[in-house]
Amino acid sequence: MKIITHISRILVGLLFIISGLIKLNDPVGFSFKLEEYFSEGVLNLPFLMPIALMIAVFVVIFEVVLGVMLLIGFKPKFTVWSLFLMIVFFTFLTFYSAYFNKVTDCGCFGDALKLTPWESFTKDIILLVLILILLINLKYIQPLFGRLALNITVLASYIFCLWMAYTVLMHLPFIDFRAYAEGTNIQKGMEIPAGAQMSEYEMIFIYKVNGLDTEFSQDDVMANKVPETAEFVDRKDKLITQGYVPPIHDFTIELDGSDYTEDMLNEPKLIMLISYDLTKAEHDGLNELEDFYQKATKKGYKVIGMTSSDKSIIDQIKAEYKFSFDYYFCDATTLKTIERANPSIVVLEKGTIVEKKHFNDIDKVTLK
Repeated sequence: MKIITHISRILVGLLFIISGLIKLNDPVGFSFKLEEYFSEGVLNLPFLMPIALMIAVFVVIFEVVLGVMLLIGFKPKFTVWSLFLMIVFFTFLTFYSAYFNKVTDCGCFGDALKLTPWESFTKDIILLVLILILLINLKYIQPLFGRLALNITVLASYIFCLWMAYTVLMHLPFIDFRAYAEGTNIQKGMEIPAGAQMSEYEMIFIYKVNGLDTEFSQDDVMANKVPETAEFVDRKDKLITQGYVPPIHDFTIELDGSDYTEDMLNEPKLIMLISYDLTKAEHDGLNELEDFYQKATKKGYKVIGMTSSDKSIIDQIKAEYKFSFDYYFCDATTLKTIERANPSIVVLEKGTIVEKKHFNDIDKVTLK
């Protein structure tokens, strides 16, 4: 049992450190995932959404430090009980997501490793078993060093996590695991390979029967199994088999109802100033955009804004900050995936992303 405890200790400690560091590399992305959980359609905790980033940073730092504490044997009782409570909570979330199909990706490993809800739940069950082994055998978890060395190690890991969180929030993630990383060609990312499996859907027809909405399959309708007195309500497509989904999808550049995606992606020198929601954009960042626009256009760049905000908000922001460039529309989720700063700068050459910068680093953008 002692050997099993040590193996569990190493596995749990390393997994929490790795998982935490991946999310700490991109806490903004993890906060977006928390906002999904907090939304009305999932846990219905909308009052937590404004502080999702704060919660995300706290959780991932706590996750990493707990992993370190377990490996070195610092305060074993507190550490293991904290890990147990955390994994119980995560297991509940992943089960809820999987059973009710609410959040399709738990975000356990950020964008580095995508897990389905049931895969995430299975992973948490395994971790729960390993942590239960640690709880039962707490006496075998002994410190690796003296008290001073233990304290220094824990403090150092905490300071490192704070530094890392501050650095990525003030700039950008150290490693970009997303589909829009530098070097990516957007057109190629949207392509579907020849012979790729296509998604299969089943048409479901909804009729009101005796005052209740009732679902019928296409076969039911063809076989006249729908009561004559039933009233048609709606039709929806139910996914049967998920086919190939390209890394980049739902990417559009639209203005006044017209699609300019192809034209923009063929531009030899294009800069996108991205703010997924202009009402949440940082004032200091917006203040920098007009001067940057003037410098970039003199260098021959086509400069456009990208947002999911409606026209009234766009007009208000353009008037307030005296912007000379236009804002084009793109889906908010897509814009969140492209960048983590609001606003942010993305430089493209014929659809290939050559540079991405946080607004704090706008003066470091290479203008050729």
